[in-house]
Amino acid sequence: MSIAATVLTALLGATVVWIGLRFLLVPEPAAAAYGVPASARGDASAYLSIKGVRDGMLGVITLVLLITAAHSVVGWFLLAVSLIPFGDLVIVLRHQGSKTLAYAVHGGTGVLAIVVAVLQFLS
Repeated sequence: MSIAATVLTALLGATVVWIGLRFLLVPEPAAAAYGVPASARGDASAYLSIKGVRDGMLGVITLVLLITAAHSVVGWFLLAVSLIPFGDLVIVLRHQGSKTLAYAVHGGTGVLAIVVAVLQFLS
């Protein structure tokens, strides 16, 4: 159980770092994949950068906790941050984004974070 929890947490953290970097390096395709397209040349530019930093740092914090903290701490952190993808789901729906992306990507990520949190608690 511990190995599965560790591997899944590492993959989750690394993926979130990658998503953050994508928003910083190629913001328009990243925004489209998020579910609400935005132009990096317009007023949305700062928000795309903010999302990149937010996601990147959440991934880094996940990886740091995985290396330095007890399984229960990592579990509580993942449980708390699982609210972020559910918030993203609502944002995509409120802005008439893709329902498929909203539920599959954001809802799926929130559920995955909860499952990995439970695995951490059981480790």
